[in-house]
Amino acid sequence: MRFLIVIVVATALRSALADVDLPLIDIKSVDPTIVIELRYSSLNNLIGHALYSPGTPALVRPEVAQHLAAAQLFLRRYQCGLKIWDAYRPRSVQMRLWQAAHNNDHFADPAAGAGSMHSWGVAVDATLTDAWNNSVSMPTDFDDLTPAAMWRYQGADPAIRTHLRLLQRAMARAGFYGLRTEWWHFTIADWQKYLPPDEAKRAAQVLGTSWRGKL
Repeated sequence: MRFLIVIVVATALRSALADVDLPLIDIKSVDPTIVIELRYSSLNNLIGHALYSPGTPALVRPEVAQHLAAAQLFLRRYQCGLKIWDAYRPRSVQMRLWQAAHNNDHFADPAAGAGSMHSWGVAVDATLTDAWNNSVSMPTDFDDLTPAAMWRYQGADPAIRTHLRLLQRAMARAGFYGLRTEWWHFTIADWQKYLPPDEAKRAAQVLGTSWRGKL
């Protein structure tokens, strides 16, 4: 059984890297305590069906993985941890999301600018868990495209506000910044250095040099 699991994971890893020429690593290889629940590997997502192969690992740039490990270390002080809902996202998947959502205010057009920062391995979608890896209350579920998902949650539940601020503080200290319309989305602050110069320039022109980008 263990041998079969290794085969499945290796096959999924090869599949995930099939259409990309980026230096990506599995987040689990840097910090195995980070919980991975790739929503696009299941039916529990905006599209309603899986967009990744079963067993697909959560991949990011090596430096991004190190920053995630730093965020995890900070959260452990508060008996919490990270859960990753999405990491590297192939452009083919980004195109399917963009076409299906019909909402250009949330999903980046993969043909415009540099596309999604997920497709460059420099962004993750993350939430919090408790000390036992259970999900905690947050403003919304993943890919909730309503005003409740805004970065500055102002709802009535103090526990949700506390959880959200803790996640934001951990990610900011680790070198990430968030996105105004999706509380779960985080991009490494120095994202531009990971893109080819021409792509970084296009992204800056389309999105602004401070990057107010999309999913």
